[in-house]
This record gives sequence, C-alpha cells and structure tokens, in this order.
Amino acid sequence: MKRRLVVLLAVLLVAAGCGQRGPAGPGPADSGPGADPRSGGGAFPGGGGGAARTLTVAAASDLHFAFAEIGALFEEQTGVKVTFTFGASGNLAGQIENGAPVDLFAAADTSYVDRLIEAGALLPETRRVYALGHLVLASSIRAGAEADELTDLLDPAIVHVAIANPGHAPYGRAAREALESAGLWEALQPKLVLGENVRQALQFIETGNAEAGLVPLSLADVADITYVAVDPSLYTPLEQALAVVAGSPNEADARRFAELVTGPEGRAVLERYGFGLPPE
Repeated sequence: MKRRLVVLLAVLLVAAGCGQRGPAGPGPADSGPGADPRSGGGAFPGGGGGAARTLTVAAASDLHFAFAEIGALFEEQTGVKVTFTFGASGNLAGQIENGAPVDLFAAADTSYVDRLIEAGALLPETRRVYALGHLVLASSIRAGAEADELTDLLDPAIVHVAIANPGHAPYGRAAREALESAGLWEALQPKLVLGENVRQALQFIETGNAEAGLVPLSLADVADITYVAVDPSLYTPLEQALAVVAGSPNEADARRFAELVTGPEGRAVLERYGFGLPPE
C-alpha cells in the first residue's frame, strides 16, 4: 500500500512540473518586440511604403556621357532615379510613336521632336532646343591611321570609314552632308561602314575595325582615337531639341529634368562635353 502511494506521488510531481512551462517564445514569423523588423511583420524603407519614383528618358546616343552626369545630378537633387535609353534619334522617335513607356525625349536634332509634336506624342509647350552638336573627323590609333582633313579619307591606307546610319541618325545625316559638300560622298561609298548609331560608329574606330570616321565631338574624348573638327559650314547645324512625352505619368519630374538640362547646371555639363549652347 505504501509503495503504491509513493508511485502515485511521483506521477503527480512529474505532471505538475510539465504544467509549469513558461510563456511560449516567439515563433520564426513573430514580429513582436525584439524581432528583426526586416522579417515578415514589418516593411523596411522602399518596401510596402511605396516604390521609389523612376524617370525614363530616351536620349540620342551623342548624349551618353553628358546625360549620365546630368542624370546623377538629378537623382542627387530630387531622389528620383533616371533610367536612360540611348539610341539613334529616328529609332527612338519610332518607339515613342508606337507607345514606348518614355517620359522625356531628347533628340540629336529638331526634326524628330517636331514630327512627334505634330503626331500628338509630345507636349508642344515643353519643346526646347538645349544644345548645338558638332562633328569631328576621328582616326583610329589602333589602326595606325591619321586623317587631318576629309580628303585624307581617300588615302588607300584608310580602308573603312565609319559614320552613323544617315537614315535615322542626325549625325549620320550631317556626316553625309559634309562628305557631299566636300565632293567625297560618291568616291567613299566602297569604304563606308554604317553604325546603327553614333556610339557604334565610334566603337568601329576605337577598335580599329574602321581606320577613320565622322562622329560627335561629345563622344570623341576617349582612348584610342585622335580627332579634328569638321568645318561646320559643310553640314546643316545640329540643333538638338527635347520635349516631354504626352500622357507621361511622371510629367512633373520630366519637366523638372528638362529644366535641369536647360538650366545653368545642365548647360555647364553640356558645354564641357563639347556642345554649343543656344541662347537662354
């Protein structure tokens, strides 16, 4: 009898001990005090509070270096991220006309901007001429070439001459006009290599795949080429225009970016990269 009482007492003590658990600890998805705020319960900056604003700019390839710098300035001043799509102005205009999600268009001439304004794709009151482009004759150091004037392109040592496609690139059209004015266009036909845009034309020269070519001054200060200015009287002035895309959900930011480009800070950057400046 005594033995049964001892066993029963032992069982009761074990049961009492099991029932005296402390409060349950936080589970893996718990977001109570002391939990990592990055876990399931809380949002960190840029999360559930709303995504950061982004501005999409379609820009002519000659703006690559200058706009990268202006875009960084804009992000610093506004907190708005700028995404650039660089290409030949004609190609970019076609994409915008077909509904590409772009907020602002900066072309290498005025004709593509004016065409899109007429089509209702750009806001006419936002049109601004922001820069004047210049053409240079570039020679490839890798290829061992040296062209100081356009007639040097006839030299048999220069096998390939790179320009942007005149069909949709304003600088390509200016290159053709310059060669036509110099009486060289027909003679150079067998040598011509057309880039999809001026950046590609420049790459042909940098790599030595073309011994020489005509490219924008704004891109010419790079390794592996030398360059001289092309007489501006040989081609139609390259007035470069921009405008805000009609219906942009980021119209206010696009207008602000345009103001930066055409204001004192933007003009200083553009001038540093070799652009001429229109009257303010």
